[in-house]
Amino acid sequence: MTVAVPSRRQWSPVARYRHALWLLTSRDLKVRYSTSALGYFWSILDPLVMAGIYWFVFTQVFNRGAGHEPYIVFLLTGLLPWMWFTGAVSDTTKAFLKETKLIRSTKIPRTIWVLRLVASKGIEFVLSLPVIGVFVVISWTTDAPAELHWEVLLSLLAIVLQATLIIGIGLIVAPLVVFFRDLERAVKLTLRFLFYASPIIYATGDLPDRLLFWAAFNPLTGIFSLYRGAFFPASIDWFAVGVAAAMSVAILGVGIIVFRRSVNAVLKEI
Repeated sequence: MTVAVPSRRQWSPVARYRHALWLLTSRDLKVRYSTSALGYFWSILDPLVMAGIYWFVFTQVFNRGAGHEPYIVFLLTGLLPWMWFTGAVSDTTKAFLKETKLIRSTKIPRTIWVLRLVASKGIEFVLSLPVIGVFVVISWTTDAPAELHWEVLLSLLAIVLQATLIIGIGLIVAPLVVFFRDLERAVKLTLRFLFYASPIIYATGDLPDRLLFWAAFNPLTGIFSLYRGAFFPASIDWFAVGVAAAMSVAILGVGIIVFRRSVNAVLKEI
């Protein structure tokens, strides 16, 4: 007995959306790496260089004892998800401005132009994770070896929360930049501030007591603590995780509302 396979015209709207999202995401990755000799390695070279700089500054120059040992593993568990966050948010400022002709000529849901950027940067993030494993193995030869704990499973929750947060921000930023071009520069400045306001090069416990409560209202604080729980379980702040979950869902809700109300005006503007 033969089984009828539905043609693409018979696909459900959800299936067509997933298919279009995958095509655009894979195209972004191919275009990004096709003109580069190093290709994939550029996605890990930037965080590696940054991690090397901060490792040298905080362990060899100042010896301030920020974060946890091994510090290079601590750094990478914050820097790699940060690269996903800052890369995706920065790219969403150009989501409607970079390919205006293609956007106007297709009838696929406009949200896909934001989600494809989040997905492509998310794939780069996942592909960069083996770098942490390399430094974990190297740490076994030192006096402060890194140990993998069952909390590594919480990284899946962190990925879901971070994707939710980035999508929400992207749905707000992408259409508004079309009308307010200065917003692109404002986003870049905000990301610079967030880098130092987020526990990336330091642990939340390094902050003064008066700032600990307010630090939890940066959603990245709870999300990054989940990533770091794989090697530093004591760093998980469940209050911050709860705040991050609530804020991520709230920002996504606001993003959906803003996007729906502005998308028609965006299409006329571009």
